[in-house]
Amino acid sequence: LVNNNEERAAADVLKSLARHLNCLNEDNKIARKRALEAVKRETVEQRLSGGALQELFGGLLKALLKCLSDPAETCRDTAIQILTGFIRAVPRPEDSLPYLMPALAQRLGGKEILEPAEELRLALMETLSLVLEVCGKQLAPYLEDMIKILQRTIPDPFPEVKKESCKCVISVAQSIPDHFHLQAQSLLKPLLQTISHQHSQVRVSVTQATGAVIQHSTGKNVDDVLSHLAQRLFDDSPRVRKAVTVVVGDWLLRLPDRYSYFHKLIPLLLSSLSDEIPEIRTLAEDLWKKVGSQWEKENEDDLKDKMDFRLPAPALYTSGVERPGLGCRELVVRNLSKLLPAVGRDIGDWLVQTRVKTAQLLRVLLLHAEDHCTQHLQSLLTVLYHACADPETDVRAQCLESAKLLGAFVSAEVYLKLLLPHVEDFTSCSSASPWAPLTVLGAILRGSSREALQPHLIKIGDTLAHPEVCQGSQQALYLDQLLVCVDAVLCVCQVDCAVISLQLLKVLIIVCVSLSQAEESVRCLCEAQGLSGACELYRQHMADLLQWLSDSHHNWTSHSIQKTQLEIIAMQSGPVVGEFLPALLPLLKSCLEPSRDPEMRLHIFTMLSKLLLDASNTLDSQGGFAEYMEMVLQDLLLPNLVWRSGRSAAAVRTAALSCLLAVLHGVLSVEETLSTQLISALEEDSKLARLLACRSLHSLLKLTTQRLNTDSLNKIYPELLKRVDDSSEDVRVEALKSLSTWFSSLGKNYDTQSCRPHLEFLFQQLLLYMDDPDTKIQDLVLEVLKEASEVDRGLLQQQTEAVREKQRSPEYCDKLLQHMHSL
Repeated sequence: LVNNNEERAAADVLKSLARHLNCLNEDNKIARKRALEAVKRETVEQRLSGGALQELFGGLLKALLKCLSDPAETCRDTAIQILTGFIRAVPRPEDSLPYLMPALAQRLGGKEILEPAEELRLALMETLSLVLEVCGKQLAPYLEDMIKILQRTIPDPFPEVKKESCKCVISVAQSIPDHFHLQAQSLLKPLLQTISHQHSQVRVSVTQATGAVIQHSTGKNVDDVLSHLAQRLFDDSPRVRKAVTVVVGDWLLRLPDRYSYFHKLIPLLLSSLSDEIPEIRTLAEDLWKKVGSQWEKENEDDLKDKMDFRLPAPALYTSGVERPGLGCRELVVRNLSKLLPAVGRDIGDWLVQTRVKTAQLLRVLLLHAEDHCTQHLQSLLTVLYHACADPETDVRAQCLESAKLLGAFVSAEVYLKLLLPHVEDFTSCSSASPWAPLTVLGAILRGSSREALQPHLIKIGDTLAHPEVCQGSQQALYLDQLLVCVDAVLCVCQVDCAVISLQLLKVLIIVCVSLSQAEESVRCLCEAQGLSGACELYRQHMADLLQWLSDSHHNWTSHSIQKTQLEIIAMQSGPVVGEFLPALLPLLKSCLEPSRDPEMRLHIFTMLSKLLLDASNTLDSQGGFAEYMEMVLQDLLLPNLVWRSGRSAAAVRTAALSCLLAVLHGVLSVEETLSTQLISALEEDSKLARLLACRSLHSLLKLTTQRLNTDSLNKIYPELLKRVDDSSEDVRVEALKSLSTWFSSLGKNYDTQSCRPHLEFLFQQLLLYMDDPDTKIQDLVLEVLKEASEVDRGLLQQQTEAVREKQRSPEYCDKLLQHMHSL
């Protein structure tokens, strides 16, 4: 109550302000401004008692509210300041509401906002915030006015007005909740229109206001706002994401109808558990624990058995991760069937951010579901197949972690029954990527225990070694995932892998064709079985491997991967291959038949050449290769030295010649046939083939010293003479070296008298090359003739002197004659 002294003080002030109040109606804005400043100075700026101010406010209110429509912005500003000062100071501000609220609604809540100045709109909203603060429940009759104001000011162009409006929304909802819920729905449209505003602080305010509106509404509009809040979880601003986390957590704890929306709200809060900001993750964890604990208490009767007999965490539970509480786990388990379809949709979204968030959410859900994942395994595998083939690394990484959790929580018998058929036929799992089932299998195996996998190893090994699987694709990604599966089995099962050692080795041989890193897995396979190295591993399985290849070798072509597998086996097994010649050579013979694919034969010859060049450590490691030498020459090499038209055939002959060079040290009884083939090869178009043929003849002459008959020798030298005129210097040099060896190989059986015409022709031709422009050739010819002087010195001396008389190559002729005189 106002006492008499306060009434008199108020009356005195009003009397002194009478002239100023009259000036408020002046046309001059300066006069009006001065009058308002005088009112402000004599009222709110004076140290008057609350009662006196209350009396003054009642007397001045109408005049001040009228000034809110003053044409001058500075006058309206001063009027707002005076009103704010009175509202803050008077003991009963609610007395002003019948006049104040309609005036504010008129300025801010019409179809068009009458206040043009954004700073004054902000000041008016701050005044409304103050009114809400000091009047509280007294504002219930004016809810409609406030709703009109907020509907207009939330979308206001000025960001500060937006933020103040959101603050007012929260205050209204909390001040008069019993009345607010009737009109709360009308504020959602402007809020949702503003929630994506470019200013992050505006987005924070709108998110908080939306939370308050839903919290204090009828609860029928949750679906309308969920998509908008979910979008804010991708916001670049951590403050916005934090606001969403708080709002969703609050709904899960306090929303009256929260049980109906658990399956829609839980994913939003769990998504924040994977936020990149530690503060948000911690906040989400705390809120989620509170939600789980509250739900656990509310459903204590249903959970009594589980609470009394709490099961321990699974043995392979993710290290470093705290196991969620019973309430949290049960909430996820009971809503998982509703959550997974949405996860399946969003994991294929066109936005990378959505796919990453969904993949993170899936991992969190599985961590809560534990062994309850089993009943949803089919749909989970489908989701993982698509996600593991995602182009985004983060998506793949999260889904691999999810697959590991399945390995820890689900029985091996169950997941293998569903997964292995998809590995054998990837088209049955509706995945566009053939390697997707393998990727999932590798991750699940990594998450499983040795004890769980041990009974199923043979089934796993047979599946991986199945032709439809291990040879299903030569894409690098496919083979890489095949290798991942092998490594997972080796890592988890270790010594138990001995029972599927052959199957795993077959897979590794196939992968080795394209990926060099498979050799490291071969080493791991050896270590798992306690073997000293790859040789021991191949010795253990060589017979089975050769039989494996022999089963299909009749169908090999240039495109067959098996020819490369044979090379890998032969090269990696080292000395072991020499222990299995009876099985290997028939396989090579069949593959090198002249009727087979030329490119395939070329590949086999290249492999054979490598083995022969290191025969002591490969084919002849046991010292028994000589027993098969005749078979190698007669059945493998000589049939492929027969001339046939075409470039492919020429390439095969060249490759066969390279192998021949490597085996000539073991030649026994095929000199006649071999020399004929080599003479024919001297006419090849390929420079390399001619060079190899010369070298082979050179080696043949050395190794069959004085054993070739006269006819064979007389067939050889004319062809070598032709090569002395070859376009290639290397071939010319090799031909002269071969001629030198030809002379030294003439034994007692070679009759120089009967063969004199051959020697005359050969000496004449060689003496002609004494004039060759290449001094290197001249020197080599001189050395050849020195060797020839041992065969028939008289004939050579006679022909050399004849050439000397003609003044042809006198220097070299003198050197040759001098050599013969010294003998």
